[in-house]
Amino acid sequence: MPVYKAPVADMRFFLEKVLDLPAYAHLPVFANVAGDTLEAILTEGALLCEEVLFPLNKSGDDEGCTRHADGSVTTPAGFKAAFQTYREGGWMAMNAPEAYGGMDMPHILGTALEEYRMAANQAFSMYPGLTMGAVAAILATGSEEQKSLYVPRMISGEWAGTMNLTEPHCGTDLGLIRTRAEPQADGSYAISGTKIFISGGDQDLTDNIIHLVLAKTPGAPESSKGISLFIVPKFLVNADGSLGARNGVSCGSIEHKMGIRANATCVLNYDGATGYLVGEENKGLAGMFVMMNAARLGVGAQGLSQGEVAYQNGVAYALDRRQGRALTGPADPAQKADAIFVHPDVRRMLLDMKARVEGLRALIAKLAFHNDRATVAQHGGGVSRVDPTRTTVLPSHPRHDATPVGCRVDLASSSVTARRVAPVSRARESTAFGSTAPSSEARRT
Repeated sequence: MPVYKAPVADMRFFLEKVLDLPAYAHLPVFANVAGDTLEAILTEGALLCEEVLFPLNKSGDDEGCTRHADGSVTTPAGFKAAFQTYREGGWMAMNAPEAYGGMDMPHILGTALEEYRMAANQAFSMYPGLTMGAVAAILATGSEEQKSLYVPRMISGEWAGTMNLTEPHCGTDLGLIRTRAEPQADGSYAISGTKIFISGGDQDLTDNIIHLVLAKTPGAPESSKGISLFIVPKFLVNADGSLGARNGVSCGSIEHKMGIRANATCVLNYDGATGYLVGEENKGLAGMFVMMNAARLGVGAQGLSQGEVAYQNGVAYALDRRQGRALTGPADPAQKADAIFVHPDVRRMLLDMKARVEGLRALIAKLAFHNDRATVAQHGGGVSRVDPTRTTVLPSHPRHDATPVGCRVDLASSSVTARRVAPVSRARESTAFGSTAPSSEARRT
């Protein structure tokens, strides 16, 4: 039976002992994880991934998403409830700007939680992951009206987001795209064309989906310099944020990708769908690259997460599978054979896996850390370390409540109370490797 426990202790060791995150608590972006906040969020995020998302990983892939005759798509059993738990817990808003309803937590914390989420359920993780990528693109290139209309509802998880680049005849050479955007009298555009391999292209998790679509306007250069970016909602959005009529976009079919069949990878057909220009005409590729670069970093985190869960299950198998005897004599005389974990070459392979995983985790966390420091520097906050005992004044922030598996974070007083609002399926327990494989903290001491 597959196993997964989020490596909270390993991540805390790296953040607190290697990067010395507490020494940066005087800087705005890091002040939000001062004191016990870091431990509370990592611990409760781990519980969510272990107890809500991981149990759906295999069943979701076995069942897969279903496309119905009307073009609508439903996700596997349990996904809708899990997504509701995720969004109600405030996890979507973790790294989002406070001005749009987010918590303004540092990216390094979001990166840690992203690893847990991907390891527990990669298919599920793609729904919020792509949504936040779309949010980043809109914030970078969208108008103030577009930001205020779409971003808060995407951050809250009411609406989702996607990126639409690839077409049946072209992949990376986007200058060849054929999707067209015809200007309309009201300032909108009629979008027509077909996009393929659209992760989360349709689903029943959210009330609306905000598609970011690359297309060409009439007379645009026949190259990547003629690409524009458009917001194309699944349902049209009224000025007050309420939903209007169904837009002219539909799912033509679903791809069946190994291991992520619970994420609806769609062929999307745009038949004169109403779209809205994001940024400048013919400058759309730059806007989409904001989302693409985030996705590239996410792919690295995917590799880390799959490596971690593979390692954990490798250890579990090595403790369960019996063959031969230890070189020093029977390790378990009551059994006919010892667990293969006792064999030196098996232990070598497992330690090699562990070393690679920990190295990749350190690399990705450090990249996120530098991203946060760059954000501080851009806002004139400086990036120097200080004496962690120095008294600092934390900025005033609103209170956020995370439910049903979450934590209460009072950022104004920097106090944190971890809490459980809903019962969970099992209590946290020692790792499956326990006394046989020493923990990372034990090795370091």
